[in-house]
Amino acid sequence: MSTSLDAMNSLPLREDLRGRSPYGAPMIEVPYALNVNENTHPMPDEVVDAIVDGVRLAAQGLNRYPDRDFVALREELAAYLGHGLSVENLWAANGSNEILQQILQVFGGPGRSVLSFTPTYSMYPLLASGTSTEFIAGHRADDFSLSADSAVRQVAEHRPNVTILCSPNNPTGTGLDQDVITAVYDAASEFNGIVVVDEAYAEFARDPEQTALTLLPGRQRLIVSRTMSKAFALAGARLGYFAADPSVVDAIMLVRLPYHLSGVTQATALAALRHCDQLLSNVEDIKHQRDRIVETLTTLGLKPASSDSNFVFFGGVTDSHALWEDLLTDGVLIRDVGIPGYLRVTAGTEEETTAFLNSLERHLHGQVSPAQSS
Repeated sequence: MSTSLDAMNSLPLREDLRGRSPYGAPMIEVPYALNVNENTHPMPDEVVDAIVDGVRLAAQGLNRYPDRDFVALREELAAYLGHGLSVENLWAANGSNEILQQILQVFGGPGRSVLSFTPTYSMYPLLASGTSTEFIAGHRADDFSLSADSAVRQVAEHRPNVTILCSPNNPTGTGLDQDVITAVYDAASEFNGIVVVDEAYAEFARDPEQTALTLLPGRQRLIVSRTMSKAFALAGARLGYFAADPSVVDAIMLVRLPYHLSGVTQATALAALRHCDQLLSNVEDIKHQRDRIVETLTTLGLKPASSDSNFVFFGGVTDSHALWEDLLTDGVLIRDVGIPGYLRVTAGTEEETTAFLNSLERHLHGQVSPAQSS
Protein backbone atom coordinates (compact mmCIF):
# COMPACT_ATOMS: atom_id res chain seq x y z
CA MET A 1 0.00 0.00 0.00
CA SER A 2 1.39 3.44 -0.92
CA THR A 3 2.42 5.95 1.72
CA SER A 4 -0.18 8.45 0.48
CA LEU A 5 -2.93 5.82 0.66
CA ASP A 6 -1.83 4.87 4.18
CA ALA A 7 -1.97 8.53 5.17
CA MET A 8 -5.43 9.00 3.70
CA ASN A 9 -6.78 5.88 5.40
CA SER A 10 -5.49 7.15 8.74
CA LEU A 11 -7.96 10.02 8.46
CA PRO A 12 -11.44 9.68 9.99
CA LEU A 13 -13.06 9.00 6.61
CA ARG A 14 -16.68 8.03 6.23
CA GLU A 15 -16.64 4.24 6.16
CA ASP A 16 -18.45 4.08 2.82
CA LEU A 17 -15.59 6.04 1.18
CA ARG A 18 -12.83 3.69 2.28
CA GLY A 19 -11.36 1.66 -0.56
CA ARG A 20 -12.89 3.85 -3.25
CA SER A 21 -10.97 5.45 -6.11
CA PRO A 22 -11.55 8.93 -7.53
CA TYR A 23 -12.79 9.45 -11.08
CA GLY A 24 -10.02 9.93 -13.57
CA ALA A 25 -9.30 9.37 -17.24
CA PRO A 26 -5.61 9.24 -18.24
CA MET A 27 -4.21 12.74 -18.90
CA ILE A 28 -1.34 12.08 -21.30
CA GLU A 29 0.23 14.58 -23.68
CA VAL A 30 -0.20 13.05 -27.14
CA PRO A 31 -0.74 14.39 -30.67
CA TYR A 32 -4.23 12.87 -30.87
CA ALA A 33 -6.23 12.93 -27.61
CA LEU A 34 -9.52 11.19 -28.37
CA ASN A 35 -10.39 9.70 -24.98
CA VAL A 36 -12.71 12.09 -23.09
CA ASN A 37 -15.25 13.10 -25.75
CA GLU A 38 -14.16 16.71 -26.01
CA ASN A 39 -15.02 18.81 -29.03
CA THR A 40 -11.53 18.85 -30.54
CA HIS A 41 -12.25 21.62 -33.06
CA PRO A 42 -10.55 24.91 -32.15
CA MET A 43 -12.65 27.73 -30.72
CA PRO A 44 -13.53 30.26 -33.49
CA ASP A 45 -11.61 33.52 -33.14
CA GLU A 46 -14.83 35.52 -33.12
CA VAL A 47 -16.10 33.57 -30.13
CA VAL A 48 -12.75 33.84 -28.33
CA ASP A 49 -12.90 37.61 -28.75
CA ALA A 50 -16.48 37.73 -27.45
CA ILE A 51 -15.55 35.65 -24.40
CA VAL A 52 -12.51 37.84 -23.69
CA ASP A 53 -14.66 40.97 -23.93
CA GLY A 54 -17.29 39.47 -21.63
CA VAL A 55 -14.75 38.31 -19.08
CA ARG A 56 -12.97 41.68 -19.18
CA LEU A 57 -16.25 43.40 -18.33
CA ALA A 58 -16.98 40.87 -15.58
CA ALA A 59 -13.48 41.36 -14.16
CA GLN A 60 -14.30 44.99 -13.41
CA GLY A 61 -16.84 43.79 -10.87
CA LEU A 62 -15.00 40.85 -9.33
CA ASN A 63 -14.82 42.70 -6.03
CA ARG A 64 -18.56 42.05 -5.79
CA TYR A 65 -20.48 38.79 -5.73
CA PRO A 66 -22.04 37.77 -9.05
CA ASP A 67 -25.77 37.48 -9.71
CA ARG A 68 -26.63 34.64 -7.34
CA ASP A 69 -29.52 33.46 -9.51
CA PHE A 70 -27.74 34.17 -12.86
CA VAL A 71 -31.02 35.28 -14.43
CA ALA A 72 -29.49 36.54 -17.69
CA LEU A 73 -27.77 33.20 -18.24
CA ARG A 74 -30.95 31.26 -17.54
CA GLU A 75 -32.83 33.46 -20.00
CA GLU A 76 -30.26 32.73 -22.72
CA LEU A 77 -30.35 28.98 -21.95
CA ALA A 78 -34.15 28.98 -22.20
CA ALA A 79 -33.98 30.82 -25.52
CA TYR A 80 -31.41 28.34 -26.85
CA LEU A 81 -33.45 25.27 -25.86
CA GLY A 82 -36.83 26.61 -27.01
CA HIS A 83 -39.77 24.26 -26.40
CA GLY A 84 -41.63 27.03 -24.58
CA LEU A 85 -39.17 27.02 -21.67
CA SER A 86 -38.61 30.12 -19.55
CA VAL A 87 -36.11 31.25 -16.94
CA GLU A 88 -38.19 29.52 -14.25
CA ASN A 89 -37.53 26.15 -15.92
CA LEU A 90 -33.74 26.46 -16.09
CA TRP A 91 -30.91 25.92 -13.65
CA ALA A 92 -27.14 25.81 -14.14
CA ALA A 93 -24.03 24.76 -12.23
CA ASN A 94 -20.32 24.08 -12.68
CA GLY A 95 -20.64 21.26 -15.18
CA SER A 96 -23.39 18.66 -15.48
CA ASN A 97 -21.67 16.65 -12.74
CA GLU A 98 -22.53 19.37 -10.24
CA ILE A 99 -26.07 19.44 -11.64
CA LEU A 100 -26.41 15.71 -10.94
CA GLN A 101 -24.82 16.12 -7.53
CA GLN A 102 -27.32 18.82 -6.59
CA ILE A 103 -30.19 16.62 -7.77
CA LEU A 104 -28.97 13.77 -5.55
CA GLN A 105 -28.45 16.15 -2.64
CA VAL A 106 -32.13 17.07 -2.85
CA PHE A 107 -33.80 13.83 -3.91
CA GLY A 108 -31.23 11.24 -2.79
CA GLY A 109 -29.25 10.98 0.42
CA PRO A 110 -29.07 8.50 3.33
CA GLY A 111 -31.73 5.80 3.10
CA ARG A 112 -32.50 6.68 -0.52
CA SER A 113 -31.38 5.18 -3.82
CA VAL A 114 -30.57 6.04 -7.43
CA LEU A 115 -30.91 3.57 -10.29
CA SER A 116 -29.13 3.69 -13.63
CA PHE A 117 -28.55 1.05 -16.29
CA THR A 118 -24.96 -0.13 -16.72
CA PRO A 119 -22.69 0.18 -18.52
CA THR A 120 -23.30 3.90 -18.30
CA TYR A 121 -21.56 7.07 -17.15
CA SER A 122 -19.04 6.08 -14.51
CA MET A 123 -19.64 9.22 -12.43
CA TYR A 124 -23.14 8.16 -11.41
CA PRO A 125 -22.03 5.74 -8.66
CA LEU A 126 -19.38 8.22 -7.50
CA LEU A 127 -21.95 10.99 -7.23
CA ALA A 128 -24.21 8.59 -5.37
CA SER A 129 -21.42 7.75 -2.96
CA GLY A 130 -20.61 11.41 -2.36
CA THR A 131 -24.23 12.11 -1.41
CA SER A 132 -24.66 8.92 0.68
CA THR A 133 -27.20 7.62 -1.83
CA GLU A 134 -27.36 3.90 -2.58
CA PHE A 135 -26.43 3.24 -6.22
CA ILE A 136 -28.39 0.45 -7.91
CA ALA A 137 -26.76 -0.90 -11.07
CA GLY A 138 -29.53 -1.86 -13.44
CA HIS A 139 -28.74 -4.00 -16.47
CA ARG A 140 -29.02 -3.70 -20.23
CA ALA A 141 -29.40 -6.33 -22.94
CA ASP A 142 -26.35 -8.12 -24.34
CA ASP A 143 -26.17 -5.52 -27.14
CA PHE A 144 -26.29 -2.77 -24.48
CA SER A 145 -29.78 -1.64 -25.53
CA LEU A 146 -32.52 -0.84 -23.02
CA SER A 147 -36.14 -1.65 -23.78
CA ALA A 148 -39.13 -0.05 -22.13
CA ASP A 149 -40.27 -3.40 -20.70
CA SER A 150 -36.89 -4.16 -19.15
CA ALA A 151 -36.49 -0.66 -17.71
CA VAL A 152 -39.98 -0.66 -16.23
CA ARG A 153 -39.48 -4.06 -14.60
CA GLN A 154 -36.29 -2.87 -12.93
CA VAL A 155 -37.81 0.41 -11.77
CA ALA A 156 -40.79 -1.44 -10.32
CA GLU A 157 -38.50 -3.95 -8.59
CA HIS A 158 -36.13 -1.46 -6.98
CA ARG A 159 -38.42 1.57 -6.53
CA PRO A 160 -35.52 4.06 -6.63
CA ASN A 161 -35.97 7.62 -5.46
CA VAL A 162 -34.07 8.77 -8.57
CA THR A 163 -33.68 7.04 -11.93
CA ILE A 164 -31.03 8.33 -14.36
CA LEU A 165 -31.41 7.59 -18.05
CA CYS A 166 -28.33 8.52 -20.08
CA SER A 167 -29.36 9.30 -23.65
CA PRO A 168 -27.23 9.17 -25.72
CA ASN A 169 -25.64 6.71 -23.33
CA ASN A 170 -22.01 6.96 -22.32
CA PRO A 171 -19.98 4.84 -23.11
CA THR A 172 -22.11 3.11 -25.75
CA GLY A 173 -23.35 6.22 -27.61
CA THR A 174 -26.83 4.78 -28.09
CA GLY A 175 -29.91 6.97 -27.72
CA LEU A 176 -33.18 5.99 -26.05
CA ASP A 177 -36.55 5.95 -27.75
CA GLN A 178 -38.99 8.32 -26.12
CA ASP A 179 -41.30 5.43 -25.25
CA VAL A 180 -38.60 4.16 -22.86
CA ILE A 181 -38.46 7.53 -21.10
CA THR A 182 -42.23 7.88 -20.78
CA ALA A 183 -42.59 4.28 -19.59
CA VAL A 184 -39.93 4.78 -16.91
CA TYR A 185 -41.54 8.04 -15.83
CA ASP A 186 -44.95 6.39 -15.53
CA ALA A 187 -43.46 3.51 -13.52
CA ALA A 188 -41.59 5.89 -11.20
CA SER A 189 -44.76 7.94 -10.72
CA GLU A 190 -46.22 5.01 -8.80
CA PHE A 191 -43.93 5.94 -5.89
CA ASN A 192 -43.23 9.65 -6.60
CA GLY A 193 -39.80 8.99 -8.10
CA ILE A 194 -37.64 11.51 -9.92
CA VAL A 195 -36.47 10.69 -13.47
CA VAL A 196 -33.38 12.40 -14.89
CA VAL A 197 -32.54 12.19 -18.59
CA ASP A 198 -28.86 13.00 -19.06
CA GLU A 199 -28.61 14.51 -22.55
CA ALA A 200 -24.97 15.63 -22.46
CA TYR A 201 -24.52 14.61 -26.11
CA ALA A 202 -27.97 15.56 -27.42
CA GLU A 203 -26.73 17.96 -30.11
CA PHE A 204 -24.92 15.08 -31.85
CA ALA A 205 -27.99 12.84 -32.16
CA ARG A 206 -28.97 11.73 -35.63
CA ASP A 207 -32.36 13.30 -34.92
CA PRO A 208 -31.81 16.12 -32.40
CA GLU A 209 -35.57 16.77 -32.31
CA GLN A 210 -36.01 13.47 -30.45
CA THR A 211 -35.21 15.02 -27.10
CA ALA A 212 -36.77 14.53 -23.69
CA LEU A 213 -37.36 18.30 -23.62
CA THR A 214 -40.54 17.60 -25.58
CA LEU A 215 -41.77 15.40 -22.71
CA LEU A 216 -41.48 18.01 -19.94
CA PRO A 217 -45.01 19.51 -20.06
CA GLY A 218 -47.19 17.82 -17.46
CA ARG A 219 -44.31 15.83 -15.96
CA GLN A 220 -43.30 17.57 -12.74
CA ARG A 221 -40.67 15.02 -11.72
CA LEU A 222 -38.84 14.83 -15.07
CA ILE A 223 -35.46 16.59 -15.33
CA VAL A 224 -33.46 16.96 -18.57
CA SER A 225 -29.76 17.59 -17.97
CA ARG A 226 -27.48 19.17 -20.59
CA THR A 227 -23.92 20.55 -20.81
CA MET A 228 -21.97 23.15 -22.75
CA SER A 229 -18.81 21.01 -22.55
CA LYS A 230 -19.40 18.98 -25.70
CA ALA A 231 -21.16 20.60 -28.66
CA PHE A 232 -20.29 24.11 -27.44
CA ALA A 233 -16.59 23.19 -27.04
CA LEU A 234 -16.57 24.64 -23.51
CA ALA A 235 -15.19 21.69 -21.54
CA GLY A 236 -12.76 24.02 -19.81
CA ALA A 237 -15.47 26.47 -18.74
CA ARG A 238 -17.52 23.94 -16.72
CA LEU A 239 -21.13 24.84 -17.38
CA GLY A 240 -23.94 22.31 -17.05
CA TYR A 241 -27.65 22.98 -16.80
CA PHE A 242 -31.07 21.36 -16.64
CA ALA A 243 -34.63 22.05 -17.68
CA ALA A 244 -37.52 20.99 -15.46
CA ASP A 245 -40.70 22.10 -13.78
CA PRO A 246 -40.16 25.36 -11.80
CA SER A 247 -40.80 23.46 -8.56
CA VAL A 248 -37.66 21.38 -9.21
CA VAL A 249 -35.60 24.55 -9.64
CA ASP A 250 -36.99 25.84 -6.35
CA ALA A 251 -36.01 22.57 -4.66
CA ILE A 252 -32.45 22.70 -5.99
CA MET A 253 -32.04 26.19 -4.55
CA LEU A 254 -32.30 24.60 -1.10
CA VAL A 255 -28.86 23.01 -1.49
CA ARG A 256 -26.98 25.23 -3.92
CA LEU A 257 -23.96 26.99 -2.50
CA PRO A 258 -24.26 30.79 -2.46
CA TYR A 259 -22.94 32.43 -5.64
CA HIS A 260 -21.84 29.05 -6.96
CA LEU A 261 -21.48 30.30 -10.56
CA SER A 262 -18.66 32.85 -10.74
CA GLY A 263 -18.98 36.06 -12.70
CA VAL A 264 -16.30 34.75 -15.09
CA THR A 265 -18.24 31.53 -15.70
CA GLN A 266 -21.46 33.42 -16.34
CA ALA A 267 -19.76 35.84 -18.74
CA THR A 268 -18.11 32.99 -20.65
CA ALA A 269 -21.34 31.02 -21.01
CA LEU A 270 -23.32 34.10 -22.05
CA ALA A 271 -20.81 34.96 -24.78
CA ALA A 272 -20.88 31.37 -26.04
CA LEU A 273 -24.68 31.21 -26.14
CA ARG A 274 -24.82 34.50 -28.04
CA HIS A 275 -22.53 32.94 -30.65
CA CYS A 276 -24.07 29.47 -30.66
CA ASP A 277 -24.33 29.35 -34.47
CA GLN A 278 -20.55 29.67 -34.82
CA LEU A 279 -19.85 27.17 -32.04
CA LEU A 280 -22.34 24.60 -33.30
CA SER A 281 -21.13 24.89 -36.89
CA ASN A 282 -18.71 22.01 -36.28
CA VAL A 283 -21.38 19.60 -35.06
CA GLU A 284 -22.22 18.28 -38.52
CA ASP A 285 -18.54 17.68 -39.30
CA ILE A 286 -18.13 15.80 -36.01
CA LYS A 287 -21.17 13.66 -36.87
CA HIS A 288 -19.64 12.98 -40.30
CA GLN A 289 -16.37 11.81 -38.72
CA ARG A 290 -18.33 9.67 -36.24
CA ASP A 291 -20.19 7.95 -39.08
CA ARG A 292 -16.93 7.55 -40.96
CA ILE A 293 -15.47 5.74 -37.94
CA VAL A 294 -18.51 3.45 -37.69
CA GLU A 295 -18.32 2.57 -41.40
CA THR A 296 -14.57 1.94 -41.37
CA LEU A 297 -14.64 -0.13 -38.18
CA THR A 298 -17.39 -2.28 -39.68
CA THR A 299 -15.28 -2.80 -42.80
CA LEU A 300 -12.36 -3.85 -40.59
CA GLY A 301 -14.50 -6.56 -39.00
CA LEU A 302 -15.07 -4.80 -35.69
CA LYS A 303 -18.45 -4.20 -34.05
CA PRO A 304 -19.18 -0.51 -33.54
CA ALA A 305 -22.38 0.45 -31.76
CA SER A 306 -24.83 2.72 -33.53
CA SER A 307 -23.93 6.15 -32.17
CA ASP A 308 -25.98 9.28 -31.48
CA SER A 309 -23.04 10.98 -29.77
CA ASN A 310 -19.63 12.41 -30.67
CA PHE A 311 -17.87 9.11 -29.96
CA VAL A 312 -17.96 5.50 -31.07
CA PHE A 313 -18.03 2.45 -28.78
CA PHE A 314 -16.75 -0.67 -30.52
CA GLY A 315 -16.21 -4.33 -29.78
CA GLY A 316 -14.76 -7.34 -31.54
CA VAL A 317 -11.32 -6.71 -30.05
CA THR A 318 -9.40 -9.71 -28.71
CA ASP A 319 -7.27 -7.79 -26.21
CA SER A 320 -8.71 -4.30 -25.79
CA HIS A 321 -6.06 -3.01 -23.40
CA ALA A 322 -3.22 -4.23 -25.60
CA LEU A 323 -4.78 -2.48 -28.59
CA TRP A 324 -5.20 0.67 -26.48
CA GLU A 325 -1.48 0.55 -25.71
CA ASP A 326 -0.61 -0.08 -29.37
CA LEU A 327 -2.55 3.00 -30.44
CA LEU A 328 -0.85 5.04 -27.73
CA THR A 329 2.56 4.22 -29.23
CA ASP A 330 1.34 6.07 -32.33
CA GLY A 331 0.30 9.07 -30.25
CA VAL A 332 -3.40 8.18 -30.41
CA LEU A 333 -5.11 8.16 -27.01
CA ILE A 334 -8.58 6.60 -26.85
CA ARG A 335 -10.55 5.26 -23.87
CA ASP A 336 -10.28 1.84 -22.31
CA VAL A 337 -13.65 1.77 -20.57
CA GLY A 338 -12.86 -1.36 -18.59
CA ILE A 339 -15.22 -3.62 -20.54
CA PRO A 340 -13.25 -6.56 -21.98
CA GLY A 341 -13.21 -6.55 -25.75
CA TYR A 342 -14.49 -2.97 -26.09
CA LEU A 343 -12.95 0.48 -26.54
CA ARG A 344 -14.31 4.01 -27.11
CA VAL A 345 -12.97 6.73 -29.38
CA THR A 346 -13.97 10.37 -29.71
CA ALA A 347 -14.84 11.62 -33.19
CA GLY A 348 -12.34 14.41 -33.72
CA THR A 349 -11.30 16.47 -36.70
CA GLU A 350 -10.71 14.81 -40.07
CA GLU A 351 -6.97 14.72 -39.36
CA GLU A 352 -7.44 13.18 -35.92
CA THR A 353 -9.93 10.63 -37.21
CA THR A 354 -7.58 9.65 -40.03
CA ALA A 355 -4.70 9.21 -37.58
CA PHE A 356 -6.85 6.93 -35.41
CA LEU A 357 -8.12 4.83 -38.30
CA ASN A 358 -4.67 4.44 -39.86
CA SER A 359 -3.13 3.41 -36.55
CA LEU A 360 -5.99 1.03 -35.80
CA GLU A 361 -5.77 -0.68 -39.18
CA ARG A 362 -2.00 -1.02 -38.89
CA HIS A 363 -2.20 -2.71 -35.50
CA LEU A 364 -5.18 -4.88 -36.36
CA HIS A 365 -3.22 -6.24 -39.30
CA GLY A 366 -0.19 -6.88 -37.12
CA GLN A 367 1.97 -4.22 -38.74
CA VAL A 368 4.69 -2.46 -36.78
CA SER A 369 4.06 1.22 -36.11
CA PRO A 370 6.79 3.81 -36.81
CA ALA A 371 7.09 4.43 -33.07
CA GLN A 372 7.80 0.76 -32.40
CA SER A 373 10.30 0.34 -35.23
CA SER A 374 12.39 3.37 -34.38
